[in-house]
Formats: sequence, structure tokens, C-alpha cells
Amino acid sequence: MSKLPAVFVDPEDSQIVADAKKQVPEDQDYSYTERDVILYNLGIGATEQELQWTYEGDDGFSALPTFGVIPQFGASSGLPLGWLPDFNPAKLLHGEQYLSIKGPIPTEAKVVNESRLLEVLDKGKAASVTTLVQTRDKATGQLLFENQATIFIRGAGGFGGKRKGADRGAATAANTPPRRAPDAVMEEKTFPAQAALYRLVHHSFSGDLSPNILPEFAAIGGFDKPVLHGLCFMGIAGKHVLKTYGAYKDIKVRFAGVVYPGETLTTEMWKEGNKVIFTMKTKERGTIVLTSAAVTLADGDKAKL
Repeated sequence: MSKLPAVFVDPEDSQIVADAKKQVPEDQDYSYTERDVILYNLGIGATEQELQWTYEGDDGFSALPTFGVIPQFGASSGLPLGWLPDFNPAKLLHGEQYLSIKGPIPTEAKVVNESRLLEVLDKGKAASVTTLVQTRDKATGQLLFENQATIFIRGAGGFGGKRKGADRGAATAANTPPRRAPDAVMEEKTFPAQAALYRLVHHSFSGDLSPNILPEFAAIGGFDKPVLHGLCFMGIAGKHVLKTYGAYKDIKVRFAGVVYPGETLTTEMWKEGNKVIFTMKTKERGTIVLTSAAVTLADGDKAKL
């Protein structure tokens, strides 16, 4: 069933990176049910009035598009990083996420995840590591999702090799908003318990019950109080774009700030052909939390205005 190259070879890689890329992890199985889909949809703010996302008996029952980040999480986060110099997991930051949706999302499935180190950059005082995970239906081999996640590890640079990343199309696009007022704006107030709910959504499914809702854990990261998971407010933004412009086949974001549960999130959107560029900020603090973000619409210019 394997479709990915055994190693993504790059002649500019330093020896330490080339050796790390040769450590090919085993494929990981994952299964999810309709209950898991509902829990994810609730975790990113679907309501009891949106039965197509919260009731499995609804004729239009479906997973919100960004559910595609969930089945792969255990595989992408499980790639070893201990080979980096001075690696400290407490200094790890989620920088960017790209999700490509290859077709209709099953509301329950058994899948297999194949993961690789895609690109590693030496940023001097930090390392930038991009992982690639392809998620396939275990029975048919059909590709369901492709995820590219970029993380930054402070204090882990200085190993040599590439300093600038390759152009990977939509996964690395700058997505600079046009110099005009947004074509659409949507607001949503998060709820105080949302971080606790999304913790179950994201971490328990991967077998990793993170203590990220503990104040003392938040303090280690330099935060005044527990924050909302980045992939949670990415999902909220993706929901806003879906409601405004319809289905899309990929989504890319850069995480630029933190969200505290209970804050109001504002998504500003600009439609440019078959692409919707968007940003997200907190209304109360005016802090930008998602940048360089866009989706590619599934129906191109035929998408709803």
C-alpha cells in the first residue's frame, strides 16, 4: 500500500538531516467512528442547531473539512526529533499546517498513515522541520488526506544544510491579503471549556493525553493561562470559509498568535479566483492568530459568493 518515496533526498541536506530522513517510521493504523466526527465538529464550535455536523441521523451528516488533521496526528507527532542538536520539546512551536482533502470524507473509517521527514531547515538559532503524512483507506488504498506540518524548535539550529525551503505550491504560498476591505467577515465567540473539549478531540484519539489545560503547564510555555490548540482555531476558520464560500480541497495556515478560551475570533476573507485568502484575529485583543492562510475552492469560480 506504500505510495510515498522511502526517503525525500535533497542534495543540500547536511549529513545529520540525510541520516534522519533514512529513519523511515512504520505505517500507523487509525480508526474513527461517527461519534469521533461529532466530537471534532463540536470541538470547533458546531452547534446543536447544525444537525448536519452534530447528529449522525441527519441526511446531510458529514465531517467538517479540517477533520482531516485528526487521523494523521499520531503519525506526524510521532516522528523522532531527538537527533536535532540541543533538542528540547518544550521549545517546540507549531508553525504551519497544510491539509489537502482528496475526496469525500468518510464519517467512519479504518485508515493507515504513512509519514516521512519532508524538509529540514537550519534557521541558525532554530530548526524548521516539515513532516508529510498521507492517510489512506486501509481496505481500498484510496488516498483521503495529505498533511504537511511545519514545526520550529528553538535552540536546535546550527547543524548546517538548507536554510531556505522549496516551493511546494499551495503548501508554502505566501497568501498575502489584497489591499482592499475583506469581501466577507465572520465572528465566533469561543467558549471557556473549549480547550478542555478539544483536548479530548485531538489528544486522546492519538493516545496522548496532554496536560495543556493545566495553568502550570501553560506557564511553562510562557502563557498567562491555558490556550486553545492551534488546530482548533484553524478548524474554526475553516468552518467560517466553508459557510461563506462552500467546499474546498485544501487549506493552509500559519500560526501567528495564541487564543484564550472565551475570546471572540474574527475571520476576514478575500476571494481571489478559486482561492479564498483569510486571516484570523482575536476581537478583544486585536491579535493576529492566523496568517498566510488560504483555501482552494472545490468548484473554483462557481463557488457561492
